[in-house]
Amino acid sequence: MHKVLKYSLIGVVALSMTSCGLYKKYEMPESTQITSDMKTAFTETPDSTSLPYLSWQQVFTDPMLQNLIRTALTNNRNLDNARLNVDIARAQQKGAKLSYFPSVAFAPNGGGSSIGGSDMSWSYQLPLQANWEVDVFGKLLNSKRAAEVSLEQAEYYRQSVQSQIVCGVASTYYTLVLLNQQLELTKRTAEIWKEQVESMELMKAAARTTEAAVVQSRANYYNILSTIPELEHQIEVAQNALSLMLNTMPQKWTVTSELNFDLPASLLGGVPVSYLAARPDVHAAERQMAAAYYAVNRARAAFYPNLNISLAGGFTNLLGSMVSNPGKWFIQLAGQLTAPLFSRGQNIATYEAAQAQQKQAMNTFENTVLSAAADAADALSTLRTVDRKREYILLQIDQLQKSVEYTQDLLFSGRSTYLEVLTAQSSLLQAQLSSLACWHTKAAAIISLYQCVGGGR
Repeated sequence: MHKVLKYSLIGVVALSMTSCGLYKKYEMPESTQITSDMKTAFTETPDSTSLPYLSWQQVFTDPMLQNLIRTALTNNRNLDNARLNVDIARAQQKGAKLSYFPSVAFAPNGGGSSIGGSDMSWSYQLPLQANWEVDVFGKLLNSKRAAEVSLEQAEYYRQSVQSQIVCGVASTYYTLVLLNQQLELTKRTAEIWKEQVESMELMKAAARTTEAAVVQSRANYYNILSTIPELEHQIEVAQNALSLMLNTMPQKWTVTSELNFDLPASLLGGVPVSYLAARPDVHAAERQMAAAYYAVNRARAAFYPNLNISLAGGFTNLLGSMVSNPGKWFIQLAGQLTAPLFSRGQNIATYEAAQAQQKQAMNTFENTVLSAAADAADALSTLRTVDRKREYILLQIDQLQKSVEYTQDLLFSGRSTYLEVLTAQSSLLQAQLSSLACWHTKAAAIISLYQCVGGGR
């Protein structure tokens, strides 16, 4: 018996030497330029004053918006589910750690027998059984490490969901600001054009213009009025969307009337790789690569034997084929080495599938990084151009306001037609709406950039 155990242990040691790669901890590969750059970025000390590490309270300073974001972070069910996913992953990690310990069971049993009418002979056992899987080939180790990675991945996913919620609430909020500004501008313009209709009617009564001009001015006024219900509908839809993010029944939310949302110029430079390394979804994709690595190791470990040690002890009155009273204490110790034979084909298939999934994880990680870089570049490009565009639009508005005044004066003096007034007024309204749209485009780009670099902590 001792020789059998000796040779078994020698075999286990020899196999463990050939499987030392199963114990190696995951390290991010440097097989491509992207993974090499990101590995370096992950190890850099972050700048706490850079955009990715600013809290959402530092970026979104509007008190009304801050209250809405706090409500969303408290009530939003998607974020709540993400938090629960972290709890699930933590429980699974705990289970993986406990798998190193023996399993212990208490299994009392008893029975009676009678042969040829003899008195009933009762037997019983009160055993305590323990079973321990010795992690010789890293199966449990890789499972534990995979569970740790899954916990980290769940936490990064929670951060990503929080970033989406923070920026989603801010985006909807500033959409409401834009729509309210557009509605206010349209109503003011409608009042001006209503006065224009009244002036045209007075001019027609004084025989200074024709009925055609009056009808045209009235039609123009009705056209402006027709846009107000559509804007009010869009506002209601945005209010409902915001209510959904806050996990409340649809209601009206108060938003600011100020158009002063901006970021310091120092935070609007380029986007270094270290910014992308701050994104939680990039981290989550990297952790998925680690999980795939440990899955490959587990698949490799399946080719090696399992070593189990079992121990049983307790009190019994069944000794061999005889019942003895009183009973006696007993103890049993056994070891079992199980090697896969007929399941090798299945193990090969599992191993090949794990390798393919590892390559998929690498592709997903690189695509996540590239998508993040493209999104950030788009947001920066928008920010670099939208201010210049709005400057020109503001100059255009100034000139169009003068044009409206001049054409109205010419109309009242009989040296112009209402068509010229109508053209000037329509152009002014479109320029004013374009100015508001530029402001919103900039606000949306700032929010997008903040989210692109993983902001929203």
